Amino acid sequence: MADDRVPPLLNRSRVAVAGKGAGGAGISAHLNRIAAGVFSEYSIVVFIGVYFLAASLWLPQIASQRNLANLLVSMLPLLVVGMGQTVVLITGGIDLSLPSLVSAVSVVAAWAMVGIGGVASPTVQIVVGVAAALGVGVAVGLFNGLAITRLKMPPFMVTLSSMMVLSGLALWSTGSQNISRLPESFVEVGYGKLAGIPYAVLTAVVVGLLLHVLLSRTLLGAWLYAVGHNPTASLISGVPVSRVIVSAYVISGLCGAIGSLLYTARLESGSPVLGRELLLDVVGACVIGGTSLFGGRGKIVWTVLGVLLFAMLDNTLTLIGLEYYTVMTVKGTVILLAAALDVLRHRLAGGA
Repeated sequence: MADDRVPPLLNRSRVAVAGKGAGGAGISAHLNRIAAGVFSEYSIVVFIGVYFLAASLWLPQIASQRNLANLLVSMLPLLVVGMGQTVVLITGGIDLSLPSLVSAVSVVAAWAMVGIGGVASPTVQIVVGVAAALGVGVAVGLFNGLAITRLKMPPFMVTLSSMMVLSGLALWSTGSQNISRLPESFVEVGYGKLAGIPYAVLTAVVVGLLLHVLLSRTLLGAWLYAVGHNPTASLISGVPVSRVIVSAYVISGLCGAIGSLLYTARLESGSPVLGRELLLDVVGACVIGGTSLFGGRGKIVWTVLGVLLFAMLDNTLTLIGLEYYTVMTVKGTVILLAAALDVLRHRLAGGA
């Protein structure tokens, strides 16, 4: 009869392996807890607090009331544009056309207002200009969405092409010149206040609340996240994937148009190069806030925090007096680090 007892040496080896397995599991669990803290959706709040404290100790003028007010107002147009980009990123796409859309909308809105200046009241000028701006935003978003869903083209290529076309048209149609003499009541939107609250703040808050409700309380919001997680599974489950994607790009176009109106009001003229350097800031702020480049993850409040941090970084570098190329290098590095963290977070979450 065979002896079923385990030899002592082999038994000790098994115990050692089991111990290593238990230790490995403990280390893994500990690393997961650390990762959960580092990648917590609101860890950026802590980082913003630490950054602001350190920066204000180094540059006290950063914490001045005047600088903070300027920082808040200057970040609002970027915030509105960034919220539209967030919706697209949630679906797993990207909208590179936003910077040129901002420029094109600025030109169209200014043309519409100035063109009827001699025959219409300022109120009518503003209504026509805003309607034209929103129409362009919807049209560009609709084109991008349909090209992606009907022609099965990559979002990167479609929106990159749109960016180039819109930029070229804006420059050609204006001869690279600004369009001035906008109605004073429109310019007031960029600097005026209602009950002590800047119009730009009210606009950004309304847009943010509407998109927050859309993403968190509506069926379309649930579909946007589902498409970002797995478009194939969503289609099998009955989600109208194509319509959802088109809706995301239309929303992005609308937000780009609203952001452009805020920029134009602050500039007091329509500019064909208004959004020339906006792409880095828009995508960077979204990614820094925590919205994933892989889709299926993002919140409006994260974008608010990301834009705030990005605006603080830009403000700090400006106050230091760094050269333009240095500022761009620093901002690009920060965005690259944020993208790397997004990749790591995706892998830890079990992504491919």
